[in-house]
Amino acid sequence: MTEISNPQIKYLSIGLPRAVAYDTDKEMVTGICKDAVEEVLLTKNGFVGDGVADLKHHGGLDRAVCIYPYEHYAQWEQEFGGPLAAATFGENVTTINMLERDVCIGDIYQLGDAVIQVTQSRVPCSTINKRTNLPLIMKRMVETGYTGYLCRVLEEGKVRSDSSIKLLQAHPKQVSILFSNQIYFHSAAHDLEGANRVLAVDELADIWREDLMKRLKRIVSE
Repeated sequence: MTEISNPQIKYLSIGLPRAVAYDTDKEMVTGICKDAVEEVLLTKNGFVGDGVADLKHHGGLDRAVCIYPYEHYAQWEQEFGGPLAAATFGENVTTINMLERDVCIGDIYQLGDAVIQVTQSRVPCSTINKRTNLPLIMKRMVETGYTGYLCRVLEEGKVRSDSSIKLLQAHPKQVSILFSNQIYFHSAAHDLEGANRVLAVDELADIWREDLMKRLKRIVSE
């Protein structure tokens, strides 16, 4: 079991979908742009005052909370040569000391007065490229596995920007977000054992389970 030392909230952010300009003359409706808040109620459906535009690929009970590690910001800023705004990736909670290599699917955390459970990796989409005007950043997030991750809410409650985060229960199967990213994005086709290890976690988000199983069925039938 990987010991997580002193996890913290760096930014707490929410935002409803809005029209956002990108490139020179294009516009998209997206919930990726979040604003900092001092306190907000977290419900089973997510933070009050937060929302997504693309309900097919975002949101839902298994994806109620989006978390992104603050440590990655320094790497992206160095790679792409410029500063990134807070909550650039549309995350609700930007954390310190909660990297993908240390956080496992099924882990349960106290987040302020709420209790959350990690369900899956975040699957980056092209909205990140458009929002940042960095055409390669989504590709790099997938390559590195620095995607962030999503959670369901087990107990509703208020969360403050200075709330503590505490690991309540580490999942016994110890399937990290980074490992699941490696399987999901890169090696499912030739690592059936690894894919089955991810699928063996009962707490895995349904959408990830269904997608991974579909891919495995295609591989077996080929």
